[in-house]
Amino acid sequence: MSMSRASFPTTRLATLCATLVLGAGCESTRPRAVSPSDGAPVTQGGEEQAPPSALPPVKGNSPWLSARVGDRVAYAFSANRTPLGNARAMAAAGVVALEVVALEPSWVWLAVIFTDDAGAPLNLPRLSRPLVLPVRTDGTRPLDVKREGVESVEQPTAAGRTWEAKRYLHDNRPVDGPLQNRLYATDVGPAYLTNGLLDASTTLSGFGGGGSYQLTLVEVRQGKEGGTGTRPELERPLGPGTWFDTRMDVEGTGPVTVSRTCLGAERGYVLRQAVPTPTSPDPETCRDLSHAEVVPLEEVLLTFVWDALETPTWPPAQPNTTPPVRETASFGAHKVPVLQFDAAEDAGPTKQIRSRVYAAGLWEPSLNGLAVEVRFGPLDDTLYRTPARGKRESAGGVRLADWGTWLP
Repeated sequence: MSMSRASFPTTRLATLCATLVLGAGCESTRPRAVSPSDGAPVTQGGEEQAPPSALPPVKGNSPWLSARVGDRVAYAFSANRTPLGNARAMAAAGVVALEVVALEPSWVWLAVIFTDDAGAPLNLPRLSRPLVLPVRTDGTRPLDVKREGVESVEQPTAAGRTWEAKRYLHDNRPVDGPLQNRLYATDVGPAYLTNGLLDASTTLSGFGGGGSYQLTLVEVRQGKEGGTGTRPELERPLGPGTWFDTRMDVEGTGPVTVSRTCLGAERGYVLRQAVPTPTSPDPETCRDLSHAEVVPLEEVLLTFVWDALETPTWPPAQPNTTPPVRETASFGAHKVPVLQFDAAEDAGPTKQIRSRVYAAGLWEPSLNGLAVEVRFGPLDDTLYRTPARGKRESAGGVRLADWGTWLP
C-alpha cells in the first residue's frame, strides 16, 4: 500500500509502534488490560488525584505464598484462523504447561512449555521453545480484575476431578466483537497458577475473518514440600522481568523520542507499564509497577497461542521485497544478526523505500533477555526517501533501542 510522507507519522507510524511495543494482533481479540483502581490515578471533581506513592507490600493469604516446586497446570489448546479471500487458513493444537521450577523469597519461577499431544516440540516458531516466567508473590496493591459477562454456576469435571465453578459468557458479536466464554473454579486449589481457570474460549466475529482459540484444563498437580529448585537463567523470557526501549523518529528530521516498557508479573497477573524517557539502562526504573496495567496470566497464554498463527515460519513472509540482506545490527549494547528486507513504496514523484529488519534467528544468544513479543516483530521499521541523486534520507520509523532485565 502506498503511503505519502505526510500520512506516515499519523497512520503508518502508529501501526508500527503498536506492532513493536504491544505485539501483533487485532485489538478485539486481545485481553483487555485493566488498571487497578488502587494503583491508577482517579478523577474527582474534574481533577486527577494521584494514588499514594508508597503502599506497603500486600501479603494476605494468596496461594502463591505457599507455592511448591513441582506445582503444575496443563491445558490442551487449539486455535484456528479462517481469513476471507485468498489468505491461508491456519490451525494449531497441543498442550501448554506451567510448572514451578524454583522458589526464592518473594518470587516463584515458572517454566512455560508448549508441546504436541505426544510431548514433542511444536514447529510453530512462537511455540517452539520453553519460556521462563518469574512471578512476584507479594506486591504493592491488591490485584482484582473484574470478570466480564453473564455469570452462571456449574459443577464441571476437569483434570479428573469435579469443581465448583462459575462461567462467564461475554457476547460482543452484535457489534462485530468476539464471543468470550470463561469457566473458573471458585476454590482455585492447585490451579492457582492460572487463577483457577478450567476452560476458556474466544470465537471471533466480523473484521473480515473468523476463527477461535481455546484452553481446556487437562492436568493439575501439587509439588512436594521442601524443595527450592534452581533459579533458571532469563534467556528466553515470556516477558515479565524484562524491559525494552523503543526509539521513535516521527519525521526523520524531528525530535527523536525513546520510551521504556516494563514487564512484570505478580500472583497470576502480567503487568505492563510505560515509564518516563530513560536516561540509562538503570533497572531501577522498572521495580515499581504500582501503576501498571494488569492482564490475567491465563488471558496472556490464550492470546499467545492465537498470535502463534501469525508467524508459521521464520523469517516472516515479506511480499514484494528484495531478497533479504544479512548483516549485524546494534541495538544499545546488543549486536544482533539480522535480515533486512526492502520494499519500494509509491509516493508520487518521490521514491520511497520501506526497510524492515528482523532477527535472523529467534533464539540467538545475542537476544537473551528480550521479551518474546519483541523478537517476533521488526526490530527496525523505517521509511526512506530515495532522491534521484544523493543518499537516501529517513522519513521516520520505529526501532528497538535497547533491552535488559530488572530483577534483583
